Amino acid sequence: MASAMATAIRIIGIDPGLRRTGWGVIESAGNSLRFIAAGTIQSDDTCSLAERLCQLHDGLAAILQQFSPEEAAVEHTFVNVNPTSTLKLGQARGIALLVPARAGLAVAEYTPNAVKKAVIGVGHGDKKQIQMMVKVLMPKAVYNGADSADALAIAICHAHHRVVTRRISLAASS
Repeated sequence: MASAMATAIRIIGIDPGLRRTGWGVIESAGNSLRFIAAGTIQSDDTCSLAERLCQLHDGLAAILQQFSPEEAAVEHTFVNVNPTSTLKLGQARGIALLVPARAGLAVAEYTPNAVKKAVIGVGHGDKKQIQMMVKVLMPKAVYNGADSADALAIAICHAHHRVVTRRISLAASS
């Protein structure tokens, strides 16, 4: 057990959004996952865009300070029908990439379909399926809504990809 804990890595998953940015922190040791924390950073929609982006930045920076993740995973933005909404979401996603990168973390990016495939086994599914599988994979997980559950799913996706990537590099070096 001690060796499993020695190789544990703390990962933050981030589900970017201008109104609500979900975050979830897990520890991964091999195939073992442990829930650490999850939540949502909300921006005040009565403020200017610049102020809202600052709120997201400061909220994420505080989460990184509090939980000290070693790697980050961020969901790719999907294209909305409304170009203005897509642009604003892209700006929030920029904050989600910037904050962990500035803190010195490696930042991976995953499409929504890759996250769903890693967590529920198929590339298409609804938020209830994701929430259910997050609970199955980490029964002690506590989250305050779909955004933080999605962030945990992003962290889980990254943990799974790390294991596969490590196995491939070990096989290639032998």
